[in-house]
Amino acid sequence: MADISHPAPDDSATRHLPVMLDEVIEALRPKPPMRILDGTVGGGGHARALARRLVPGGTLIGVDRDPAAIARSAQRLHDLPVELVHAAYDEVEQRGLVAPMSLDGILLDLGLSTDQLADRERGFSYESEGRLDLRFDPTTGEAASELLARVSERELADIIYRFGEERFSRRIARRIVEARRRVPIRTAAQLAQLVRGTVRRSRGHSIDPATRTFQALRIAVNDELRRLERALQQMPDWLEPGGRIAVISFHSLEDRIVKHAFRSDDRLEVLTKKPLRATREEQSANPKSRSAKLRVAERVSGGEV
Repeated sequence: MADISHPAPDDSATRHLPVMLDEVIEALRPKPPMRILDGTVGGGGHARALARRLVPGGTLIGVDRDPAAIARSAQRLHDLPVELVHAAYDEVEQRGLVAPMSLDGILLDLGLSTDQLADRERGFSYESEGRLDLRFDPTTGEAASELLARVSERELADIIYRFGEERFSRRIARRIVEARRRVPIRTAAQLAQLVRGTVRRSRGHSIDPATRTFQALRIAVNDELRRLERALQQMPDWLEPGGRIAVISFHSLEDRIVKHAFRSDDRLEVLTKKPLRATREEQSANPKSRSAKLRVAERVSGGEV
């Protein structure tokens, strides 16, 4: 789990670097007239590289839960055969964007983008004095500050332990509940300072003590793991035989779900017995890529649709 820096926001362009871009291109083999779904379009880096290889005659469908990501990608991808939609990747079939055996490739690049970290009004940055929101889609659902205000100490400890794999979850939950009795926890900076005062940074480790707690709350308010499980159950049906799914994960909870889904599904053949990792050169240039794992599977002709 990387301790990611928090750059200043810039609404005019993306700051996000696509992770393992060459490996994604090699895995999905984009060419015309293929139809590919990018379920986490983000800054549009993967989408642009894929869409350029689909000309002429191919199409890329780019979806994202974050409306700011869709707006930003629209500028970057306007000259390419891309259809952008504000939606979650587990909702695309019910939205009529895909149908059984209608795709040749699917990409999911999970986790948090640098652009989201740079938006200090949404609480992804630990130093943000804006609202502790943490929602990918700020137009729906419950903000993290609201979650912290209503759940019991036991529920909060369970969330932090389950979704953050934080061994000090009970201690952190106790401190949060004690603190909220005095003053509401409304900003990321408040929460980060509280957690840092409860759990000290381990000697020899650069990860911020608040990292796992923020991860847990973000996963909880966005329902990330259940959405991923639901999507991975649906996605093989959307692929033509020979079509491929590529998923980039950034922590063990996501990776375990992807690994199990690929291995237990008779509609899929796993192409990565072990997850692919970023090269040393990429890890040096883009620290976020250090924790990235890429798994790839191919739709086989057998299995039920």
